[in-house]
Amino acid sequence: MAFYPPPKKSDIAKKQQHLIHLETKMKRLFAAVMLSLSQFAVAASYPEKPVRIIVPYQAGQGTDVATRLLAEHLTKELGQPFVVENRPGAGGNIGAAEAARSTPDGYTILMGTNGTHVLNSYLYSSVPFNPESDFDPVILVSTFPMVLLTSPESPYTSIRTLLQTAKAKPDRIDVGLPSTTARLVLELLEKQTGTSITGIPYKGSSTVITDLIGGRVALAIDTVSASRSLIDGGKIKPLAVTSLKPSALLPGVPSVASEGVDGFQVIAWNGIYAPHGTPPANVKTLNQALTKILKRPDVQKRLLELGHEPAGGSSRALAEFAQSERQKWAPVIEAAGLKAN
Repeated sequence: MAFYPPPKKSDIAKKQQHLIHLETKMKRLFAAVMLSLSQFAVAASYPEKPVRIIVPYQAGQGTDVATRLLAEHLTKELGQPFVVENRPGAGGNIGAAEAARSTPDGYTILMGTNGTHVLNSYLYSSVPFNPESDFDPVILVSTFPMVLLTSPESPYTSIRTLLQTAKAKPDRIDVGLPSTTARLVLELLEKQTGTSITGIPYKGSSTVITDLIGGRVALAIDTVSASRSLIDGGKIKPLAVTSLKPSALLPGVPSVASEGVDGFQVIAWNGIYAPHGTPPANVKTLNQALTKILKRPDVQKRLLELGHEPAGGSSRALAEFAQSERQKWAPVIEAAGLKAN
């Protein structure tokens, strides 16, 4: 009969440690499998109920109309109602703050803008949300340039003749500014060209266009959507758009950059955001659905009619774009001392 010495305590301890390590690995593997399955289930089932899209501006404005167009197509694409809710006020801050406080489950999303996610942080003394940490980007929906306008009888036949006069006669030319973005166009134009033009603030597009037609201001800076019908009717004349290149929104109208102001670009934009912590699978579902929708010819045609150039891209692309916009505009706003009206 063979006799074996009892195992050493150190060997027993090693085996126990090995078993504990093995058990830990199995638990982690099980957790990973369950997480993967749960994410798959979320992706497969979302959305299971109506989704609200907060628009932080009044009904009927360009951003609202474009959002309602997308909501209609999302409803058809994903099989649940996408309902637009307007929460205007404080330059978009009220609606954006409500979206940021919402449950991060994908059932409340926001149509954000360059105002809510870039400019307001520098224009307001305080903003009730953080545009970076309180939101997860979904997709860049559209961009739209501003347009420099004058009357058909104006002596300014191009942006070049306008700048020549502005340099020769500082502060002798006035321009109506119905929005913060219009103010930024003027600030950047003066900065890049060394000119001085007198900006006159207006509360809205209708009044500045009326004064432009009536000859009470020499120029105006506004959106294409607010001015295109009057451009088409010959009531006002476009000098240049503020996108880097000429825009499909106004065929035949040059860009400020193409007229000699190298690199000049000021664009407004819309992008879908979700509250931070929204399941990545739900964000992915929204991005994929909107990517498909934004590629449809009928949607593109309608957005162009509304004054929006369709965009698209990944969630990360929207985050990087918004960050580049912050880096561009923060020093311009600070140097000009601009504050929200």
